[in-house]
Parts: sequence; C-alpha cells; structure tokens
Amino acid sequence: MELLSKEFIKELLTIEQEPCLSLYMPTHRSHPENLQDPIRFKNLLRQLEESLSQKYSSGEVKKHIEPLEALAADDSLWNHTSNGLAVFSADGLFKVVGLPVSVDELAVVADSFHTKPLRQYMQSTDRYHVLGLSLHDIRLFEGNRHSLTEIELMPDIPETITEALGDDLTDKHSTVASYGGTGGESSSMHHGHGGRKDELEKDAERFFRVVANNIYERYSKPSELPLILAALPEHHNLFQKVNKNPLLLTDGIAINPSSISPDTLAKMAWEIMEPEYNLKLDSLVARFEQARANDKGSDDYKEVAIAAVEGRIDTLIVEADRIIPVRITNLVTGNTQKKDLTNPKVDDLLDDMGELVIEMGGQVMVLPTGKMPSETGLAAIFRY
Repeated sequence: MELLSKEFIKELLTIEQEPCLSLYMPTHRSHPENLQDPIRFKNLLRQLEESLSQKYSSGEVKKHIEPLEALAADDSLWNHTSNGLAVFSADGLFKVVGLPVSVDELAVVADSFHTKPLRQYMQSTDRYHVLGLSLHDIRLFEGNRHSLTEIELMPDIPETITEALGDDLTDKHSTVASYGGTGGESSSMHHGHGGRKDELEKDAERFFRVVANNIYERYSKPSELPLILAALPEHHNLFQKVNKNPLLLTDGIAINPSSISPDTLAKMAWEIMEPEYNLKLDSLVARFEQARANDKGSDDYKEVAIAAVEGRIDTLIVEADRIIPVRITNLVTGNTQKKDLTNPKVDDLLDDMGELVIEMGGQVMVLPTGKMPSETGLAAIFRY
C-alpha cells in the first residue's frame, strides 16, 4: 500500500490520461467483520463498470476493470486492512492506500482522480499526533475528534532506549522502573550505586532528545499536525527541555500511556485538542465573513469557479459530505454546467475546484457540515 501524504495527492493530480477510476470504501481491522469488505468492493466495481460502459466498449471496460478485479481476489490485502481503503487506477498507474479513518463508499469514473476524501483527511483541522513516551520506548498515534490510531513507525526510527543509544547506553545490567500503578503517579526508581542515577538520567535526556528530533523531522514537520505528549509528569519537563518541535502543545497528558486503554487516551487527547480545534475554526469562519463583507469572498459556486480558474482564491472552504455534480466546462472563463455524476467525465465540482486552488498556490480546508459558514457546500476567501 502507498503511504498517504501531500506528495502522493500531488502525484495523483498530475495524472492527465483518462479514464481515471477512483474508489473509496470503509474497511474493518478484525475478523469476522472484515469478511464483508471484499463483497462491498465488488459491488463498487460494478458501479465503475456501469459508468465506464456509457463511453467505452466492453473490451475497453474489461481492460480498465481487470487491475481492480485482481485486487478483489488478493487475500493479503483484505486480511490486513485499516479503517478505510482508497484505490486509484488509470493507464500505467495503480495505487492502493490504506486509510486510518473510515470513508463513505464512492466509485467515480472521470477525467481526473477524485481526491477530496484524501484532502478531507489531510486538511482537516481536527487531526493531531499523540506521542506516548516512557523511559524505555515510544509509541506514536494519529487522532481526530472521532478516533485514535497507532502509527507504525518508519523502520529506521529507534523505538527503544537501547536502539537509540546503542553502545552509549549506561551499563545495560542496571534497571530502571518507572511504571507504577494505573494512575501513573509513581516516580522513577533507579537501582544502581553512586553516580549511576545521574548517568541514567543523562541516558533518559539523550533518549528523549533522539525521540524529539525524529518525531519532529519525520512526522510533525511533514504533516504540520499539533503534537500532544503523553508521559509521566516528571518526564514532561525533561522532554520539553530537549524539544525543538514548535508543534508540541504546552498542555499534555500526565500519565503513563501504557497504563490506560486507547479509548481513554483518545478521550484525554481530544479534551486537549478540542479548544485548539474550535479556535482555529472560529478564526477561519471570521476570516470568511470579513472577506465577504468586503466583497473579497463568496459562497456562490459560479462566482467561486471563476475566481478559481483566475487564481484569485487564497482559501477555499468545502463541506466534507457534499458532492456537487457540476463540471467546469471552460478553464479560462470558469463557466460551469450541471451534469449527472454517473457520467464518466463528471467529477465533484468541489473536488475539481480544490485541485485548481492547490495548483494556483491556495489552500483548501475541508470542514464538517455543522462547522461550515455557508449552506452551499463551499466558501471562498479571495486574494483580490
């Protein structure tokens, strides 16, 4: 499977050959729930076939569907799914992406890939990272307001103090106990003699520095997501001392993360993130309202389409669950035309418009319905 990133989305946006087949569906992590996933996938394949048959011969339809049919029979995929799946297929390209969040079923044939659900996930303002830290190891999670999922760290990132410090680790026969009870209130207790306690504390500081640098460079910096630290109270100060990650939030979770369930960790993390999330959304909505009052913003899709092709959009806000079956028919004038979404050349207007805005150097924010500043499914802040 491909790793979902901004670069991956940009790669999809560069594909020009048609038809472009995009398929999204929710999946399940465990048995027996995951038994239904291949069946749902095949149902979506039939939708793609029906759409393709409106324009292409039966032989061409078969050629375009074959790679997806092979995927339907791949047990190794269906036995190792996450919460969602996205598949993209065109001549010379076939990409499969596992998603940490569930997505609605969607099967679209168009002249470009449908990337809005990916951008919705990547550009959502409620996403964050949680770093679970102890003296011995680390765990990284990605969450949103609904769930928290552990991230499998890149193979070259040290996950334990032994991997991080290697031969520089103080006497490996000394032990450090710091896990205490479920409340995480106990302090570290070092078993050693003389200055060994100081050496072990230096080990902890060096370990935390390695962790802080790796998490920043490999995860926080590329994603630009806020980072919440979950660790025993005494480890917060030491980590803050060595940390250079500007995305680390001041407030953290003062508990041993291994002593609580993932659901509890998710609840505690969202209690920290929710005020940040609401503040960011309130600021974005206020910007739009001020721009509209100054004739530098609109929620009329025809006006916004013209501004998009002219490169005048600074920020485009789109509704997560809205699909508008409208096609921009002229990339010079921005003229639009309503169509049937099953037409193999018609994608979602919000998706196409989002692609244009990104290509022109603007930003796209995908918001849930209840947070939208308009009822039309979009809102744009113009540069001029």
